[in-house]
Amino acid sequence: MSDPVPLRLVRPSQGRAEGAAVLEDLVTAVARGDEAAFALLYDALAPRVLGVARRVVRDPAQAEEVAQEVLVEVWRQAARYEAGRGTVVSWALTIAHRRSVDRVRSEQAAGERDQRVGLRDIGVPHDEVAEAVELRLEHEQVRRCLGGLTGLQHEAIELAYWKGLTYREVAELLGSPLGTVKARLRDGLVKLRDCLGVES
Repeated sequence: MSDPVPLRLVRPSQGRAEGAAVLEDLVTAVARGDEAAFALLYDALAPRVLGVARRVVRDPAQAEEVAQEVLVEVWRQAARYEAGRGTVVSWALTIAHRRSVDRVRSEQAAGERDQRVGLRDIGVPHDEVAEAVELRLEHEQVRRCLGGLTGLQHEAIELAYWKGLTYREVAELLGSPLGTVKARLRDGLVKLRDCLGVES
């Protein structure tokens, strides 16, 4: 990257492809240890990363902690970013979603552990094996049902419900009209509901 990256990363007049290219240049510079490039990348990604963390984690303080962890990981893992596998934004949001889910699971596990200890202390039996098997079967059924969706349905549902993006953000990331994304989400959710045998 010979020329310095302009302070305004993505102007309204820039196309999505041009903005994505600027972010890719920043990640390349960050991978070489360029702190100024990281500051620009941080400014560009932080609001979206925090948005995903807030949607998944819910607790504002924990969401901010998760967002900080994600941006530190972006700094550390910049050299591992592969442009062919998605945009910088989708890469960062994937990390944000994974970290957020890990935080929620960790909190749930701590709560369940406390509950099990409490039940054990009062003498109520707890069948961990049965719970683990039931959870695994549920996960396998969800995976099987997701496999029955079209590519756009699966991608839209993953971005909207697992990564916490708005419909408009999903449409932008997929390069599809908002109406099309909403229709695919609706159709995909109906298919999932039917496959899982959920009553409407």
